[in-house]
Amino acid sequence: MIQIIAGEKGVGKTKRLIEMANEAGKTSNGHVVFIDDDNRHMYDLHYNIRFVKTNFEMEDQKIFFGFICGIMSQDSDIEHIFIDGLHNIVKGLSVESLQEFVKEIETFSVSENVDFTMIISADPAKLPDGVKKYVI
Repeated sequence: MIQIIAGEKGVGKTKRLIEMANEAGKTSNGHVVFIDDDNRHMYDLHYNIRFVKTNFEMEDQKIFFGFICGIMSQDSDIEHIFIDGLHNIVKGLSVESLQEFVKEIETFSVSENVDFTMIISADPAKLPDGVKKYVI
């Protein structure tokens, strides 16, 4: 399952994502991972959640997908991955590459039985149809 929280800056996307992650951290039978580009929200998360800070900017979505695969290869019990600020982690994410990334994550989600919830800083109405269907 993929869920996308989309909206412009300042509408409360990160707060909502943290609430969802904390709920998952309390109720999940497996492991929960929270990926962010900085440490600001590390202490807002439930202690059961594994916090992962990206220490470098990623040039494109393929590098970030490899990063996610690396996390999954170290822990087969991950049930849910939360991604805060996809546009901050992957620099220069175009509409086409965003759609490609979401499709790749969808396939990965099904094959590895892991759920994804991510933030996209954009007007939900302007997202491509392949991405809009995941907006919650």
